[in-house]
Amino acid sequence: MSLEQPGSPPSDQSNDDTWVVIPLYNEATVIGEVIAGLLPSFPNVVCVDDGSNDGSATIAEAAGARVVYHPINLGQGAALQTGFEFSLVQGARYVVTFDADGQHRVEDAQAMLKLAREQDLAIVFGSRFLDDRTNPGLLKKIVLKTAIAFTNWSTKLKLTDAHNGLRVIRDDALRQVKLRQDRMAHATEIVVRLGRTGLPWAEHPVEVIYTDYSKAKGQSLLNSVNILVDLVIR
Repeated sequence: MSLEQPGSPPSDQSNDDTWVVIPLYNEATVIGEVIAGLLPSFPNVVCVDDGSNDGSATIAEAAGARVVYHPINLGQGAALQTGFEFSLVQGARYVVTFDADGQHRVEDAQAMLKLAREQDLAIVFGSRFLDDRTNPGLLKKIVLKTAIAFTNWSTKLKLTDAHNGLRVIRDDALRQVKLRQDRMAHATEIVVRLGRTGLPWAEHPVEVIYTDYSKAKGQSLLNSVNILVDLVIR
């Protein structure tokens, strides 16, 4: 596979050097639509099925994604790590992390990848707080801002959004990420580990789409606090 050099524009718009990694757990209702939206811009999509029992993996494969299986549920952090390792074996230059529940916009992923290429960035973090398109609600905003403060204290990155699942990561940064937090605490851990690479990064404004479905799947205030406590203790 011919890979683009960092910072150079792609020779075409196929993004053949990029893999989209989607942790997948019981998202049969929406995953087919999510994959269908990605494939015209990102031909390489891998779903890591984390022990789903609702047929999510079958739907994802039928929609055109590659599927890697965890026989039991290990958590989103473990699913991401499996996806990272799979993508590197495939020769990925860039990896885009993308949620399975329909909260992310393909257009934002495209813009973030373009920024990474043009500015020779190893990491681009999506941020819902760089513009006013996203309204997470007051309680969730308080929790997210608390997570941002903790993460910025841990990493010195000074992010505006720490727990956003939409990211672009170049292979040199990705090789330095070994997630150990299998459950939701990985959301802070991945930022910590990327920050420690010392590689160039930026944030990019994104819209997070909160549907009734995604809200029902989201983390509660108690779970979010537990994430912070778990990371501090460990």
